[in-house]
Amino acid sequence: MASLTDLINLDLSDTTDKFIAEYIWIDAVGGLRSKARTLSGPVDDPTKLPKWNFDGSSTGQAPGDDSEVIIYPQAIFKDPFRRGNHILVMCDTYTPAGEPIPTNKRCNAAKIFSHPDVAAEVPWFGIEQEYTLLKKEVNWPIGWPTGGYPGPQGPYYCGIGADKAFGRDIVDAHYKACLYAGINISGINGEVMPGQWEFQVGPAVGISAGDELWVARYILERITEIAGVVVSLDPKPIPGDWNGAGAHTNYSTKSMRNEGGFEIIKKAIAKLETKHAQHIAAYGEGNERRLTGKHETASIHKFSWGVANRGASVRVGRDTEKEGKGYFEDRRPASNMDPYVVTSMIAETTIL
Repeated sequence: MASLTDLINLDLSDTTDKFIAEYIWIDAVGGLRSKARTLSGPVDDPTKLPKWNFDGSSTGQAPGDDSEVIIYPQAIFKDPFRRGNHILVMCDTYTPAGEPIPTNKRCNAAKIFSHPDVAAEVPWFGIEQEYTLLKKEVNWPIGWPTGGYPGPQGPYYCGIGADKAFGRDIVDAHYKACLYAGINISGINGEVMPGQWEFQVGPAVGISAGDELWVARYILERITEIAGVVVSLDPKPIPGDWNGAGAHTNYSTKSMRNEGGFEIIKKAIAKLETKHAQHIAAYGEGNERRLTGKHETASIHKFSWGVANRGASVRVGRDTEKEGKGYFEDRRPASNMDPYVVTSMIAETTIL
């Protein structure tokens, strides 16, 4: 008699050319939703996949009397859960008339990245996604005494050992699953606050940075669902003397990567300073609880930049300064930011 595990792991490739496509989209509050359909294949081009629809009145994206929202496939990834020929499909959301709905931030980002001036600069992004793992029943970080606190920060950043690193099995499962899916995940590490981790996606060019980070978040939520824990992207999950969670965004253009690029970087940073308030408003909910000027952050009210300064709004690395070219890191985005918004906004401000 086959077990549930046997059936979940059934290899369908010998019996049918059909495959399962899991369509993923972003809901009204920045959460992820998905549903699956059977298709014949294989298909490796999202434009060859059919559009689909969902009940927008159940996701806060449409009224009940006109509830249909259409999802357009935009990027395909291998499915690390079903494996085989099955795929994950990142989608964005439209009205039946073909207009992007208000929560569709990808559409505007794609327009910015397809602008000839932006495309010519081949913008690279590397996003450092911090997150906190919580016990499902009590909404408290894993590894912490229930209702209590661990020892102070210090030994946990990149720490090892049962008293310092909590949830590594989830982190490593996510790392490998992202690599399997085709996401350019470039590393992981334990963070300063116990129960908090980080993964990095990139370098990714233009709109693909947003696609890859959203699907990496999706895979992480699916893995924590299996593990019975909750992943939080709150920028300050625990008040007090504990680090918050950000999504530091590393950025370069072709001009910045070429000889003399450091001067281009300094001009780009000056442009970011002039639009500090607009960027902060778009860089994530609750960020004012994180950007206090403490715990490796700059004040939300004042723009600053510096070389190797993790207390600045924007940090330039020592290597970039030494070589006279490279990239910079915008440290302001919160962990719950929308990468479509942040990456396209940085490109628009610095190039257009």
